[in-house]
Amino acid sequence: MLEHASLDIFSHNQAAWDRQAEQAGPWSQPVDAAAIAAARAGDHQARLTPGPLPAGWLDQVAGWRILCLASGGGQQGPLLSAAGAVVTVFDASEQQLERDRLVARREGLTTEQGDMRDLSRFADAGFDCVFHPISNLYVPDVRPVWRECFRVLRPGGRLLSSFFNPAAFIGDRDPAYARQGLIRPRYPAPYSDLRDLEPAALAAKRAGGEALVFGHSLAEQIGGQLESGFLLAGFHEEMQPTPRFVIDGYLPAFIATWASKPEAAGGVSS
Repeated sequence: MLEHASLDIFSHNQAAWDRQAEQAGPWSQPVDAAAIAAARAGDHQARLTPGPLPAGWLDQVAGWRILCLASGGGQQGPLLSAAGAVVTVFDASEQQLERDRLVARREGLTTEQGDMRDLSRFADAGFDCVFHPISNLYVPDVRPVWRECFRVLRPGGRLLSSFFNPAAFIGDRDPAYARQGLIRPRYPAPYSDLRDLEPAALAAKRAGGEALVFGHSLAEQIGGQLESGFLLAGFHEEMQPTPRFVIDGYLPAFIATWASKPEAAGGVSS
């Protein structure tokens, strides 16, 4: 990837997400008034994956300080705020954050723009929970994300995160194979657009303003959390409800984890 060393991946993906928000993509459509009302009544329906959160992962949030990390779009943050949490939504895309502001101006929600790998503006132990739905595929190295999450969480706090199964990236995307229902392994894990796409395909993706993605390994995703000091408290897999690739019909496309920061002596249990 030396030929791409000068590429500013953050700025490229930031612009790509601004464009997706302006086009009202599925992750840029704010929740409606009915969802906000339900959240106020105690049913916040925040999502890490397409389905509901597993029981016990985030049932009661009133009074919690929650960082919705790389989670703009007017969906998760406003629901958690309406449910009584003190929410900060952090995202690279100003247009994604504007969706949160539109739906939650009266909910006390705060928005911050920046790189998920650098949370230096936040104090140590300042949050009870980091809520991090699928988004770290947009950074080439996920380990700084886990280190920063660990730092900003209080002892006993929890990191709720989700990501794509790395196996979902391995198949050849030629439509001819999909029409035959075939999975042709082509890309080794962990996947990288910069390393694995053919030059013409990569150039077309960049010229079209599409976000560049990285299919991190489980060693980077789960192992990286453990290396940062977290303890794994929960694990969830889920099938893709709207399969994009043939492989999606044969294995869970989504993985979610609940990682806990160990308690300090005399700490309060999460």
